[in-house]
Amino acid sequence: MRAFVQVDLGAIAHNVSEIKSRTNAEILAVVKADAYGHGLIPVASTAIDAGARWLGVALLEEALALREAGVEVPVIAWLTPPHEDFERALKLHIDLSVSSIALFSEILDWGDRLGIKPRLHFEVDTGMRRGGVLGEWEKFLTYALVNRDRYILVGVWSHFARADEPSSEFSSLQEQTFDVNVAELHERGLHPEIVHLSNSAATLTRPTAHRSMVRLGIAMYGLSPDVNEMGSATNYNLRPAMTIKAQLHLVKEAMAGDAVGYGGVEVLTHDTKLGVVTMGYSDGLPRSTSNSAGVTFDGVRAPLVGRISMDQCVVNLGPHSTAQAGDYVTVMGGDGYSIDEWAAADHTINYEIVTRIASRVPRIYQLK
Repeated sequence: MRAFVQVDLGAIAHNVSEIKSRTNAEILAVVKADAYGHGLIPVASTAIDAGARWLGVALLEEALALREAGVEVPVIAWLTPPHEDFERALKLHIDLSVSSIALFSEILDWGDRLGIKPRLHFEVDTGMRRGGVLGEWEKFLTYALVNRDRYILVGVWSHFARADEPSSEFSSLQEQTFDVNVAELHERGLHPEIVHLSNSAATLTRPTAHRSMVRLGIAMYGLSPDVNEMGSATNYNLRPAMTIKAQLHLVKEAMAGDAVGYGGVEVLTHDTKLGVVTMGYSDGLPRSTSNSAGVTFDGVRAPLVGRISMDQCVVNLGPHSTAQAGDYVTVMGGDGYSIDEWAAADHTINYEIVTRIASRVPRIYQLK
């Protein structure tokens, strides 16, 4: 196996349990994007066993995959444009998020055809200006009231824009707006069973925002929502779940002055040994990553040299390395460069690093 992702399901379980011990709210485990690259079904099953009572995904096909795998807990899909397969969604009792009258109406029509009351969550825009009802809120409320016998109002929710900046006042303003929205629902006799607002960042830093359910995303995978603003995930007793390893295709001696890789953008300053690692940008490694990331062999760091190629990359093993072709190196996680370090080296966020690891890299699961 030339490369693989090792997923520690024990870490996932630990992280869910840790968050569960910090709140009285129910836990919704966010498993969108193939569980942030960790594997949809194994992570979902682990999260449920650890105490999560809900699952959340972006896409309807992700929710359908969970049902097809036999997952029975409540599942909400919150990014469903018009004309999705709402027939299957309703038949499989998948919760749907609505943030426009047009989508609301389409889903209710499907419910009428099937004789099934859709399970709905109203998303309100409290300041992020992404998803959620905004300008048509009053009309939306009227529509919801007139049609109240055609659906089940399971939840009302919104999403923080800056919860990963604990010092920002914007989250407080969003909470206030959300409270107004919820109060307006109650005033019209619309009483959602679940009220949810907190993402991982708010779950870790804003107890006032927990409400009746928190949505546990990046923190469940043992990563900080923002390492610069909130510090490392270890500050919150969370354990990273992902480690990536790959084989060395080749080890060779190279001389000072040699240019390495496409474009010859990096020139060696000393004689050394180079290792050719069997992972590249088609596997999800960011092409523009600087040499402040790399791999480790026997606990010794070997920084990247030159540009990452499609299927491979080159690292500086050092002149005295004993590494040989066929040996495994740790690309990230474990005893290697952390996922946060890879993110910093590519001027991006840890979310992007883990979700971009390609499906052609097998996932290997373990329960420590």
